[in-house]
Amino acid sequence: MRRSGRLLGFKVYSSRATIFLRGMIVCLSVAFSVLFIGSSAAQTAQPPATYPALPSETPAKFEPATDSFEYIRRDVMIPMRDGVKLHTVIIVPKGAKGAPILLTRTPYDATALTSHAQSAHLGPILNGYDNATELIVEGGYIRAVQDVRGKYGSEGDYVMNRPLHGPQNATPVDHATDTYDTIDWLVKNLPESNGKVGILGISYDGFLPLMALVNPHPALQVAVPMNPMVDGWMGDDWFHNGAFRQQNLPYIYDQEATPKNEAKWWTSHFDDYDMFMEAGSAGELGRRHGLEQVGFWRKLLEHPSYDAFWRDQAADRLLAAQPLKVPVMLVHSLWDQEDIYGAIAVYKAIKPKDTDNNKVFLVMGPWHHGQEIADGSALGALKFNADTALYFRREILRPFLDQYLKDGAPKADFSPVMAFETGTNTWRRLPAWPAGCASGCTIRATPFYLAAGLKLSLTAPKPDDAAFDEYVSDPAKPVPYRARPIQPVGYGDGMTWSQWLVDDQREASGRPDVLAFVSDVLRAPMKISGQPAANLVASTSGTDSDWVVKVIDVYPDEVAGQPSMGGYQLMVSADIFRGRYRESLETAKPIAPGQPLLYRFALPTANHVFLPGHRIMVQIQSSWFPLYDRNPQTFIPNIFWAKPENYRKAVQRVYHTPGQASFIELPLVATP
Repeated sequence: MRRSGRLLGFKVYSSRATIFLRGMIVCLSVAFSVLFIGSSAAQTAQPPATYPALPSETPAKFEPATDSFEYIRRDVMIPMRDGVKLHTVIIVPKGAKGAPILLTRTPYDATALTSHAQSAHLGPILNGYDNATELIVEGGYIRAVQDVRGKYGSEGDYVMNRPLHGPQNATPVDHATDTYDTIDWLVKNLPESNGKVGILGISYDGFLPLMALVNPHPALQVAVPMNPMVDGWMGDDWFHNGAFRQQNLPYIYDQEATPKNEAKWWTSHFDDYDMFMEAGSAGELGRRHGLEQVGFWRKLLEHPSYDAFWRDQAADRLLAAQPLKVPVMLVHSLWDQEDIYGAIAVYKAIKPKDTDNNKVFLVMGPWHHGQEIADGSALGALKFNADTALYFRREILRPFLDQYLKDGAPKADFSPVMAFETGTNTWRRLPAWPAGCASGCTIRATPFYLAAGLKLSLTAPKPDDAAFDEYVSDPAKPVPYRARPIQPVGYGDGMTWSQWLVDDQREASGRPDVLAFVSDVLRAPMKISGQPAANLVASTSGTDSDWVVKVIDVYPDEVAGQPSMGGYQLMVSADIFRGRYRESLETAKPIAPGQPLLYRFALPTANHVFLPGHRIMVQIQSSWFPLYDRNPQTFIPNIFWAKPENYRKAVQRVYHTPGQASFIELPLVATP
């Protein structure tokens, strides 16, 4: 106990000492603080020290020394009739006099499109997308590239494919008026020009020359819409026959979230197939990304059918109602993976107005979207034995522009239609489209029947043939539109999005949920020119269904000189149709389950020769994923909001009996 008591007494003593020491520390701290504050106050009271100024090395305004440049660059803000100013980059060759103007209007950054390099030379700064560099540099053209309203350096509000003034646009301005006002300013403010303007562009930039044809400015002498966006529901960027192209969600996000595309779509999977499957529906994936903040996405959700919203904007319909005043060269890519519908649709709409056959021209090349201004010697595994795009630019586009824009230029020497014939890899000069040859050919819509035994035959079915072939379409395992892992839509190093329409289709033909009807080996060449058409008599056990039809050139088992092409299955023409629109494109209706019904729809244009030793194949399937959203195969009012329980397997039957014959109609060319 004592030991304990001593210990206890020591603890008491220690506590008292601690309190004493702490008190002393506090007093000293206060004293030092007072001294320090006083010292600081004394220092503050002293006048501030003065130091010599260190001037900025950056001038208030820097003027680049460009005397050695072969061009003059002008950044201007061109006023529109409503007071909005549009940013425009103008590149004038040094010493230009009486030079024509080539205009491109774009939502893709005019500064970037004219600044591909820091160079004193024209070629390097213009060597990029939407700039046919050779004809600009060699032709002495003035180049003008303008940001559309609401994008990058331009003022105003951005609207995707801004509709013309009318039911979908109550404002007095649109792309037609903006183009008119821009051209008016250019010809009045560029003393180096001859007052003649041509407009050209690709894709969205190809849609804009079409708008320039509505009440065109008198100085507009020629328009070259290349791979233009024309009808976003029927067969260009947003839908194909009602099936939504959901892999374009990132484009919508990037393009509309901010004026300068600063907000970027983010991904959650390396394989786009997995990302879209995990989300369930396109609407749900958009919701997870906050896409409903974007105006165009909300419009898509509200207009899944071909209603007035889409019809009022369809450029082919609009131009069909306009007088034809300006020469037009429409450029179409036979394997355009983005806008394969537009150019041909516009050609069909406006060619009947060209009574003198000297205002509407069509060029068709073996290209992907926009490849006409790149290297055109190959596309994926296909080789064309020459740079077809360079030929187009030098032998077709340049003479065409020169003829209409340069004073005293000779008349261009080419036909109203210049069409590359795939298979034989030959350019054809044609009087119109479709036409199988320069003269004397006839085109006959010929049925190739989907016959029993998965045969493709010119012979109609017989009564004792099997009634149908069938497969099970499972939305939980949709058919990929290309080999996995599937890349996102895009361009650049390692990206192959531009090639998917020429991918080998063997993987699909071996799946149990794909029917592959194959012809006998061809003993003679067989040429098609025009649009194939699907005439499908089919049933589904569900209440909605998609139908994908692909016309394929099957190469011989072995190909001399290119072994990798042995047995290659090349898509020549293919598309998708959403079954709910069988009766009406505007009003979706459920499909009667189990009943054979006719689905008839056109496929993209082809100009192809199936060579001897090849075979023709037609593939039928019910999904093309993730390029197109999955059909739940259960009818719901709006597929954008399909729930997991809506997705169900369905038995799909394709019929081939005398009264219910399924066939593909091919535009066969017969020579005299």
